[in-house]
Amino acid sequence: MVHAEVIDKIAALLTAAFGLVAALAWNGAIQAIFAAVFGEAQNIMALLLYAIIVTVIAVIVTIWIGRIAGEAKT
Repeated sequence: MVHAEVIDKIAALLTAAFGLVAALAWNGAIQAIFAAVFGEAQNIMALLLYAIIVTVIAVIVTIWIGRIAGEAKT
């Protein structure tokens, strides 16, 4: 039983680690796109705009994934 719990926790940690790596990769890609469209983000307003845009996208995608997951369960 303990062995199964350890494997379960390791799997969860590895999944979270890969999720973090993917998030960092997407962050770099989104920053590059943002820089290409709006220029280099050297000031606070540009960084704030970037953070707001990424947050809005994250909320929309999270809601979308939640709906898909909910439909898959039914």
